[in-house]
Amino acid sequence: VQLVQSGGGSVQPGGSVGLSCSTSGGDFSIYAMGWYRQAPTDQRELVAAVSPNGTTTYADSVKGRFTASRDNAKSTAYLHMSSLKPEDTAVYYCHLGTFFRGNYMPLGIWGQGTQVTVSP
Repeated sequence: VQLVQSGGGSVQPGGSVGLSCSTSGGDFSIYAMGWYRQAPTDQRELVAAVSPNGTTTYADSVKGRFTASRDNAKSTAYLHMSSLKPEDTAVYYCHLGTFFRGNYMPLGIWGQGTQVTVSP
């Protein structure tokens, strides 16, 4: 399975931006999709995940501002980010995974990463 990301870019604080992650080479509908981010001086962290049936989970830092979704017919997952803050600046990665007992479990397949920069 391959993941190709699109979207992102530069946005002002309080603004919105969306990311897409298109998959190929497998049955997208059986997988969960996680969204990670990594700032230059931080470890990569999981910020959102969407299960095969659309159930979502979020890190506390983005809850209420980020929305993960998916379109199984298009084999694509999405992350919509709103009310963005400078501390949301990072490279964002999609990552193929699964859900086990309500928890997202990574499978080690990453998108190429997309920069999101939040600044005045």
